[in-house]
Amino acid sequence: MLPSPSLPPCSRPIDKRPQNPLNQFSFGQTFRDICTLLLSLTRSRSLPKGLQLHAHIIKSGFQIIPLVSHHLINFYSKAQLPLFSRQIFHEAPIKSATTWSSVISSFAQNELPCLAIQYFRRMLGECALPDDHIFPSATKSCAILGRLDVGESVHCLVVKTGYDFDVFVCSSLVDMYAKCGDINTARKVFDEMPERNVVSWSGMIYGYAQLGVNEEALKLFKQALYDDLELGKQIHGLCVKTSFESSSFVGSSLVSLYSKCGVIDAAYLVFTEGPVRNLGMWNAMLIACAQHSHTNKAFDLFKEMEICGTKPNFITFLCVLYACSHAGLVEKGQYYFELMKEYGIEPGAQHYASLVDLLGRAGKLQEAASVISKMPIAPTESVWGALLTGCRIHGDTELAAYAADRAFEMGDVSSGMNVLLSNAYAAAGRWEDAARARKMLRDRGLKKETGLSWVEEGNRVHTFAAGDRSHLRTEEIYQKLEELGEEMERAGYVADTSFVLREVDGEEKSQSIRYHSERLAIAFGMITFPPDRPIRVMKNLRICGDCHTAIKFMSKCSGRVIIVRDNNRFHRFEDGKCSCGDYW
Repeated sequence: MLPSPSLPPCSRPIDKRPQNPLNQFSFGQTFRDICTLLLSLTRSRSLPKGLQLHAHIIKSGFQIIPLVSHHLINFYSKAQLPLFSRQIFHEAPIKSATTWSSVISSFAQNELPCLAIQYFRRMLGECALPDDHIFPSATKSCAILGRLDVGESVHCLVVKTGYDFDVFVCSSLVDMYAKCGDINTARKVFDEMPERNVVSWSGMIYGYAQLGVNEEALKLFKQALYDDLELGKQIHGLCVKTSFESSSFVGSSLVSLYSKCGVIDAAYLVFTEGPVRNLGMWNAMLIACAQHSHTNKAFDLFKEMEICGTKPNFITFLCVLYACSHAGLVEKGQYYFELMKEYGIEPGAQHYASLVDLLGRAGKLQEAASVISKMPIAPTESVWGALLTGCRIHGDTELAAYAADRAFEMGDVSSGMNVLLSNAYAAAGRWEDAARARKMLRDRGLKKETGLSWVEEGNRVHTFAAGDRSHLRTEEIYQKLEELGEEMERAGYVADTSFVLREVDGEEKSQSIRYHSERLAIAFGMITFPPDRPIRVMKNLRICGDCHTAIKFMSKCSGRVIIVRDNNRFHRFEDGKCSCGDYW
């Protein structure tokens, strides 16, 4: 048995010096004042003053209040005196769930896992139910001890008590299984979590790295960065603390993280501060510039890369071709396409698709079709898709129908391509062929990807679909859209219903386009975030032309900065203008 510590006797005099905050107390003050000061001393880790306050509490008789006992236990825990915490616990006349939680946490946080498990069992023996604070302390102790068997028992109790969907409890279970070497169960718990935090992601990444499964660890690391900006920032901080930010592999992931979350300045900062830049880091920064319309910066980076002696690869050229395509720089794009051969890189299907996309977006549709006819390799789905996109942008329904026929001849294509074909036929008025393309989709058991937009608020992600009314703040969101709509119409906005490729009347088309997912997400951002905070919306499909116009009006009427990432690029809307220059 560990010896019991000696706490301050109740007769110990309190320091009477006027600068001491304890002098402000009188017997008649409420226990809330004492709790407030205890919290302050806990944060400052001020042991001498805490001991004096404890003596005052004993003299005043406040130690019988469970909340005061709870704060005293936490104070001694943070002061790394867990045995003092234990004595407070035993002296407490009433032991609430919070009191149990505090003492078990004190043991777990101060590397006394055996005592934590021992008191966890005692709590259960006294029929006190654990909660979302106690379970993580118990699993942490199992992880320290490497006691997988005890951890499994705790997990069973988690399920029985209904805490198996709590993010904090499940994160601690993931961490426990990973540290005990049961990576498969850790992954099962991780995959079944409805939401994840930095503990669950870090636990899984650590578990894979500990077992030497480095590829899966890196894969998860990248996924963690891309899924959540706030989580990514936390992991970035962890990288800095552990000196991993000097790794070019970590650097390229961080560049991609900030770029894909719309924070291009942070991506530049990571790139410029990287002590070593491998090819992956250069490519990550190049595509970031291309997606954010920093086209000239992308060209400058390419030159700098050549000067540094880093040889570009096929991905590098895809990046610069993408930049050219989304800026309408045809001659520049053709130059880089030819430059590949000087580096001994033979253009592949993706490069041809990029060249066709470049020509098609610029309205050079016949030239794009000529490139396809002269390709030394068979045109792929992505090549025909690029031509179809150009035809849709410039309204060439005849060539679109031709491209759709050629793509149809390929047989099975992706669901996205089937949608492109259906839209191309519909735009040309070939409704039967459009129905045939949709039927092919259904026959293969596939369906059109639902258009979704999402906004991150703290550690929560709010997702919207077109016409969605399931959100808790739906009434406010739609009210905001109505208010914005009136302002936009006064400013000159007129809905373009040509983007609704269905046989419905004008009013129905106008209604269907008014409540697209990105507009709902933006309205939510406007009623949630302060005016000086940019609204960042992520979208899984390409933003339609009418929504693009509408959001320009939204930014002008509201004075807000709105950043939308669709599946093509980033659009930064400010004062009625978009960073893409209406070319996307």
